Amino acid sequence: MARLLRWLALLVLLAAAGAAAGVWAGVITVPPRYDPWARLDLRAEPDWLTGFKLARLARDPEQCRAALGETGLRFTPLPDRPSDQNCALTGVVRVARSDVAFSSGFVATCGLAAAWTLFEANALQPAAERHFGQRVARVEHLGTYACRNVYGRATGRRSEHAGANAIDLAAFVLADGTRVGVLNDWEAKADGQKAAFLRDVRDGACRFFDVVLGPDYNEAHRNHFHLDRGAFRTCR
Repeated sequence: MARLLRWLALLVLLAAAGAAAGVWAGVITVPPRYDPWARLDLRAEPDWLTGFKLARLARDPEQCRAALGETGLRFTPLPDRPSDQNCALTGVVRVARSDVAFSSGFVATCGLAAAWTLFEANALQPAAERHFGQRVARVEHLGTYACRNVYGRATGRRSEHAGANAIDLAAFVLADGTRVGVLNDWEAKADGQKAAFLRDVRDGACRFFDVVLGPDYNEAHRNHFHLDRGAFRTCR
């Protein structure tokens, strides 16, 4: 029986590999939603292929900008900028606003901007509607680009901020003007409803960003959520 099961597993793997090769070669046609190599539709409901497609999109600025152009994000493509300090900007855009207003415009990699559109539509706004019955109208952030090492140390690896591949979120302002800030509202003893909302936002961000750090991580993040699309994977 065990031998039969191994043979069946092998046949399934071979069939899957053959199907993948057929899709790649164009012999087998599948709807774009189920095609791993089709461009990610940032307006579609996320599914099991979203993470894979988002990673591919981030490596292809031209396709990424085309995908962003189909959303409500207001952005301007920027030219690449070399740097002799290991802080080059590649495949970046300047974001003015989305369905929410920002405390200021910011420069971001296209991959970070794409992750933002998914996060806003599928995590941030649903969390606001669940907890407050209204949407977020404005997001206060602490910036994206900063040519520095992690924590501003003199030595060590470069921060994702050094390539505008990270954003720090400080507060969210609801449609009725209510402000929910990470610094003052993270602890449930301050306001249980606001604290629960912030935890939902943090957890939802982990679906679309590779690294999400907040007050539970360390003192340096007591007043903001750090979100990035870097090489590591952490949600704290």
